[in-house]
Amino acid sequence: MAANDTTPLIEKRSIDYIPEAERHGRLFSQFTLWMGANLQITAIVTGALAVVLGGDVFWSLIGLLIGQLIGGGVMALHAAQGPKLGLPQMISSRVQFGVYGAAIPIVLVCLMYLGFTATGTVLSGQALGQLFGVSDSVGILIFASVIVLVTVLGYRVIHFIGRVASVIGVIAFVYLFSRLMSQTDVGALLQIRHFSWSSFLLAVSLAASWQIAFGPYVADYSRYLPSRTSSVKTFLAAGAGSVIGAQVAMVLGVFAAAMSNGQFAGHEVAYIVGLSGTGATAALLYFSIAFGKVTISTLNSYGSFMCIATIISGFRGRLEVTRLQRLVFVLMIVGTATLIALLGQHSFLGAFKSFILFLLAFFTPWSAINLVDYYCITRERYDVPALADPNGRYGRWNLLGISVYVFGVLVQLPFISTKFYTGPLVAALGDVDISWIIGLVLPAALYYVCAKKWHGTVPDHLILPKEQGASPITNELAAQA
Repeated sequence: MAANDTTPLIEKRSIDYIPEAERHGRLFSQFTLWMGANLQITAIVTGALAVVLGGDVFWSLIGLLIGQLIGGGVMALHAAQGPKLGLPQMISSRVQFGVYGAAIPIVLVCLMYLGFTATGTVLSGQALGQLFGVSDSVGILIFASVIVLVTVLGYRVIHFIGRVASVIGVIAFVYLFSRLMSQTDVGALLQIRHFSWSSFLLAVSLAASWQIAFGPYVADYSRYLPSRTSSVKTFLAAGAGSVIGAQVAMVLGVFAAAMSNGQFAGHEVAYIVGLSGTGATAALLYFSIAFGKVTISTLNSYGSFMCIATIISGFRGRLEVTRLQRLVFVLMIVGTATLIALLGQHSFLGAFKSFILFLLAFFTPWSAINLVDYYCITRERYDVPALADPNGRYGRWNLLGISVYVFGVLVQLPFISTKFYTGPLVAALGDVDISWIIGLVLPAALYYVCAKKWHGTVPDHLILPKEQGASPITNELAAQA
């Protein structure tokens, strides 16, 4: 399963099916990629929010862990689809929404990626600004240039950077934890307990939303694995890497915010690096912060490219995207995210909290529908060639999937609590936001009941495209996969 030496450095595939002859990679790369993507400054800030917004240290840690496990399980179920289908995640949504209808959740996914790329760019700009002695704005522009390069190079380079980032991240976090332990009495922080449901569920929601937000693109990075790769092992590799990496980063954020005496908000990067002192050590930490953000920001930009290409291909009936088109899309995506970062860098923390919580209303219903359909209704029996045909098996618009999705979004509105919008039932629940739980459970149950009765025809087996140059026996086996 090792990578083939003939595999090009610059990825030639985009949203089209990955032939078996081009499959490569190891499950361990899924673990390192997602650990590297989570051992970074934005995850630290997310964990810190649980305390900054009034939570207790001990109960915040418990709430974050519960959220990681729930959200990480959802995320990893999506990851397991990659090797079986050989496709990016959002293409498979055409089964549930139709070839045209899949554009509805995909547009919202694009907005999510823009937001995450922009917020990550703000923090990376702070780190590069301190490292090179330039303004944060110049740091943002430097970081954006690196993201464009790595995103254009594609899959292999992204996984390589993920491996390097995981090593650098582990070293940096071990050092930061050792410094934190030497500067504060962690035991004392854990003993100061004041439980409240609103703060506890906020911590759960922060971690769950962090993990669920990976769902729309996690299969993009497992789709090159050989089709015989175990779904269970793919689930465990991607899920463990993401959960462990995120929980470690968020634990550091909780402790840092608890001992900061209000100095964390607005100076996140400088405060974290300040734990280590000054000089060469601080410079290395600024570098590790910026490098750690390269992985996740590239994932966001790469995912945005996949989503835009998916939308366009649905209406033109072809899956191929040229390298020039890829470059144009990436420049447009990263350029927009960079502009947002430059304009919003001074009001980062509050906007970020509202942003990631509000996202749950749009992505939990999509995730619920996709997973129920894949694992319970079609049971992995997709007609992959039909995903590119508006006149084929899945049609242009799937009213069942679209209707359940709209229901899933609307049913959450009374329970949402963010700066953007607060539902009428939030106050009655003690200001506790439970919208993401409702948005995950109710659409899943409704779709299961309705799909059992009204779902379209399901193939007898997974149907894959015929591969050029493959023997008739190989293509027959692929058709019966």
